[in-house]
Amino acid sequence: MTMIPLRCLSLCVAIFLLSVVSAAAQQENANIVHEIKAGILVHDVSNMWSSFSRESGLDANAEVIFSPNLSVLGGEVRPALGASINTAGDTSKVYLDARWEYGADNGLFVAVGLGLAAHNGERYLVRNDKKALGSRILFHIPLEVGYHVDSHHGVSAYFDHVSNAYTQTENEGLDTLGLRYGYRF
Repeated sequence: MTMIPLRCLSLCVAIFLLSVVSAAAQQENANIVHEIKAGILVHDVSNMWSSFSRESGLDANAEVIFSPNLSVLGGEVRPALGASINTAGDTSKVYLDARWEYGADNGLFVAVGLGLAAHNGERYLVRNDKKALGSRILFHIPLEVGYHVDSHHGVSAYFDHVSNAYTQTENEGLDTLGLRYGYRF
């Protein structure tokens, strides 16, 4: 497993995210960051999109949703950059998505995205307790349903799936499911 490159990449992403949030906080009218999210996800959930699980633990998830947006089908498309770090030493990932969100007037929202993820897991089956993901870069598909409590705070159920979409022989895929808190600027 290549832990060092993903740790370096995760550190770079964390530094980038902190600098973006810091820059937004220092400038009153800075509209760089739209929302930040954090949550806890169950790792490698079986019987979701992927049919079985091999890995375990919880994932600490953090995501920054940026302000530039495009109105599409009554919702907004924004870039999102995030990471899910596994607490049991299994597969962790960083991802970049185009994220579409539709919000109703009563605070309910739904979001879906499409992007790419880089991970530190196995590409081929080398152990029965590690997923064979087939490629270092995978497609990332998130789905989120939640409620904005007010103009700043929100809670949601979050699901994501990563796989190589059968572009490689190995393609076990990996699903996570959990809860997130969001803060809008």
